[in-house]
Amino acid sequence: MSDKPNILVVGSINMDLVVRTARFPTPGETVLGEGFATSPGGKGANQAVAVARLGGQCRMIARVGSDTFGEVMLEGMKAEGIDCTHVMRTGGAPTGVAMIIVNAKGENTIVVAGVANRMLTPDDIFPRAELFQEAQVMLVQLELPLPTIRAAIELARRHNCKVILDPAPAPRQMPPELFHVDIISPNAAEAESITGQMAIEERVDKNVALDLVARGAAAAVLKLGPRGALVVTGDAQIARVPTYKVNVVDTTGAGDAFNGALAVAVAQGKDLPTAAKFANAAGALACTRRGAQSAMPTADEVRMLMQDQPM
Repeated sequence: MSDKPNILVVGSINMDLVVRTARFPTPGETVLGEGFATSPGGKGANQAVAVARLGGQCRMIARVGSDTFGEVMLEGMKAEGIDCTHVMRTGGAPTGVAMIIVNAKGENTIVVAGVANRMLTPDDIFPRAELFQEAQVMLVQLELPLPTIRAAIELARRHNCKVILDPAPAPRQMPPELFHVDIISPNAAEAESITGQMAIEERVDKNVALDLVARGAAAAVLKLGPRGALVVTGDAQIARVPTYKVNVVDTTGAGDAFNGALAVAVAQGKDLPTAAKFANAAGALACTRRGAQSAMPTADEVRMLMQDQPM
């Protein structure tokens, strides 16, 4: 039996189709791109790779299509040491894709076509109860059908498996039952979509996080980019975690690196502010490289950054 923290990811697998350009087009405008690449992605798969590189034992429940993208994705994840036994091939549906535009500042806009991801159902979740029983932490995102997400959260709670919900992409009206998780971890834009409040300075940050906790989460961890992270627990303990200074190249996988690192640290028994500090370092490092899964750092790289910039 491995002594690594056991983490289950229930989530999406996409092939990212990435175009780089000097700036984002306005509606109706055509701009010239400076390059194109395909890159393995999907929030679930990205977080699974982050977990594996950061020292976690990772299993994944997901679906891909019976196509070339699906084969490439599975081969890549297996090479990272991820247990893909429960990643199912779906006939008649292509693997999910994400259309990503990255501007000169490293910022991105993303459109996702879920396809095979949308065919993962509660019937795929409930027969796999032993995975939830064995896991210390489950990571789940919102690129799957809501009934499937509900089933995963229900099964995790039933087996005392901590749940970290990355509410992305964030719906305007998130079902109330989805808030009943151990940790909800949105970025500022997602938190605004959910609460209607814009996290732009310290006082509002705190109110946004407290709102998420009041809706049912045991704790909220806000990912605030260059302003670091904010941790708020159900007993109103608040901790602000500063950011790490890095040369930003591409922010595409930063949030997924953060959540993967957060899951590993929580599964290792770290308190939430300490876990968020580790996650901030992982997210910062992911910004220094292009792509999503290719940008995920290793545990040694994260520790080195934390040593170079002690906080």
